[in-house]
Amino acid sequence: MAVRLQSPDFPWWLVALVLLALAAGAVILTDTGLRQTLRILSVGLATTILVTATAFTGALALGLLVALGGRSRHRLVSNAARLYVEVVRGVPVLVLLFWIAFAGAPGLVAAWNWLATPLREAGLVDMLMVRDVSLLARAVLALVVAYSAFVAEILRAGIEAVPAGQVEAAKALGLGSFQRFRLVILPQAIRTVLPPLANDLVSMVKDSSLVSVLGVADVTQMGKVYASGSFRFFETYSVVAYLYLLMTVSLSLGARALERRLRRSGQS
Repeated sequence: MAVRLQSPDFPWWLVALVLLALAAGAVILTDTGLRQTLRILSVGLATTILVTATAFTGALALGLLVALGGRSRHRLVSNAARLYVEVVRGVPVLVLLFWIAFAGAPGLVAAWNWLATPLREAGLVDMLMVRDVSLLARAVLALVVAYSAFVAEILRAGIEAVPAGQVEAAKALGLGSFQRFRLVILPQAIRTVLPPLANDLVSMVKDSSLVSVLGVADVTQMGKVYASGSFRFFETYSVVAYLYLLMTVSLSLGARALERRLRRSGQS
């Protein structure tokens, strides 16, 4: 009897992807020009990772607040949360980036200066100027606002997917609202929302390239500057694409592995 060495679901696409990544990496490391391009672009890689990690963490926190607000029994709170989600989701990320950077940030600075008037008169703080808010901070804030609306919808759907019977059982056991959320609702919702949240994280890695329009020195901006000075456009943007692919594919594979682990732990 013939023995099958591989199952029909063996991920040949992953093998091909790894081989292509290794081959491309070998070409980049052995070519002098490409190696120099990689060295220059790696300076912006830390900024890309910082922007993505900070913005996604902020989007998770704000999105959770909006999701809980949307489920509030108070109509004013729930309608305000719904309005926030619909407005933010209806504006392109690039437009939101420009608006927060050049309109929202000055407004926030003016509001802060007004609120801090007593502290400023007491000599405890100085007046904040718009130029004191870096373009990097404005870009991160824009991504937080843009993605919090999508995260809020994902979390809301995950919370509502928890069977009502389990929530009622937790109430019968005498658990408070915060305990029910932390011990019953959140662990089950995580299994539901993990795949779409992972997709949003991958999308944020790619959308983080938009911060380059503000001059933030991420991978895309460093590639733009280097290609303009060296006229090595094909080599530079090929390396830029390679770096983004490494980040997004690694995140996707990590999220799938975590999802399988959570599914197995839920079945055991």
